Amino acid sequence: MRLSRSFVPTLKETPAEAQIVSHRLMLRAGLVRQTAAGIYAWLPAGFRVLQNIAAIVRAEQDAAGAQELLMPTIQPAELWRESGRYDDYGKEMLRLNDRHERDLVYGPTNEEMITDLFRQSVKSYRELPQIVYHIQWKFRDEVRPRFGVMRGREFLMKDAYSFDLDYEGAVVSYRRMMLAYMRTFRRMGLKAIPMQAESGPIGGNMSHEFIILAPTGESEVFYDAAFEEIDYSASGFDIFSPEDLARFVGLMTTHYAATDEKHEPGTWEKLAPERQRRGRGIEVGHIFYFGTKYSAAMGFTVAGADGRPVAPEMGSYGIGVSRLVGAVIEASHDEAGIIWPDAVAPFRAAILNLRQGDGTCDRLCEEIYAKLGLAALYDDREERAGVKFADADLMGHPWQIIVGPRGAAAGTVELKRRAGGERQELSLDSALARVL
Repeated sequence: MRLSRSFVPTLKETPAEAQIVSHRLMLRAGLVRQTAAGIYAWLPAGFRVLQNIAAIVRAEQDAAGAQELLMPTIQPAELWRESGRYDDYGKEMLRLNDRHERDLVYGPTNEEMITDLFRQSVKSYRELPQIVYHIQWKFRDEVRPRFGVMRGREFLMKDAYSFDLDYEGAVVSYRRMMLAYMRTFRRMGLKAIPMQAESGPIGGNMSHEFIILAPTGESEVFYDAAFEEIDYSASGFDIFSPEDLARFVGLMTTHYAATDEKHEPGTWEKLAPERQRRGRGIEVGHIFYFGTKYSAAMGFTVAGADGRPVAPEMGSYGIGVSRLVGAVIEASHDEAGIIWPDAVAPFRAAILNLRQGDGTCDRLCEEIYAKLGLAALYDDREERAGVKFADADLMGHPWQIIVGPRGAAAGTVELKRRAGGERQELSLDSALARVL
């Protein structure tokens, strides 16, 4: 994109309503704009980040054998009455009526709907196990929406649901999702730690939340340094091998990890001081096993191998896709702005033309732009160099290709890495090879 023709409304000043780093930088870098309390429009650059994160989540779900579908945002209230959650969920759930006075809800989650879809179609044990997922907008009417997309009312979420014939199979599905989650966060350049958690209104007796380490996190976390050494993307764990999954989860649950709510000082003190780590964390994912809580309540059974009806064992698995945009920024920024990891950045590089109107600079920038295409944001504005440098740092592109009159005349460019700030003067081909 050419910045002179792009809808990227950057701000020099920090809006007064922004309380945390990610909210400030998302507004200043022109990623989002608030349209109502806790509800945001995603502008072109922000939407590209959202799509990149969703693509990584989708790829890892597919690799784990989950099947993508799409469920509606509006759900019949009757399904929630069947499960017993319609009255229990509270004021966070947005309730509404259509023109025929039928009770509906704007879905905060989809356990009831997916159970209904499966009970309509799945009749035999031969059709299990199954894992399905979708990436869809949700709404929860937070009493105090704050911190931008980190605690909004409308949010984009990946939620997956597993159906198994027995407990042993359900545990394998749960472990498969745990490994898929750790690989997902690693691909985004994030350090995540699974920690035991309360199940809340979802229900169930096995639950883990995934905490991203960030200095401005909402929770205090305590963990063993061993988590920093585990390579979750390594080929040593086959995501379809129950034995490998058991070994992986054993590794995850052997080492100490807890938020301040679950912290056990006595156990913590037994850990060698050199292995003790503490910091701040942000929840970006949550997985639950809840057995037959929904299948039994909603009358969903399949014929077992002996012909008797069996209520399938279920689990659900959520990742906050839009929340991850804020979490990445919280974990990766400096005083100048965002530092995007390569995998989620809206653009791989910014092309900075320091002498707009100079024939040699213009020609070289056009050549670079033609070769990089949609991977680049070309700052072709008639602005001072300082303004272009400041905006490029603010928006956080992993690379900056800087073209000035002296270098352009010699056929060279200056290449800056946003993370670390290293600069090199290189030939055009060498610079492009680094960027791509």
